Amino acid sequence: MDEVERLEAEVKKRNARATQAKMDLHDLSEELPRDWERIPEVARNAHEAHAALVEPRRRLDAARMAMGSAP
Repeated sequence: MDEVERLEAEVKKRNARATQAKMDLHDLSEELPRDWERIPEVARNAHEAHAALVEPRRRLDAARMAMGSAP
């Protein structure tokens, strides 16, 4: 697997995690005030999942640019 394909797979996996974390946060917000104590935990998970996606996306864009294709 070349570098772009590897990065695409990593971004896809991390994007799925970030999307799930976003949905968990949304679901929690819909259920408030029930489980309000979980807000920091669920928000932290969403923040971490999205933060973990930034660098692989940047590396993927750079790898695509180096190959002469658009991000």
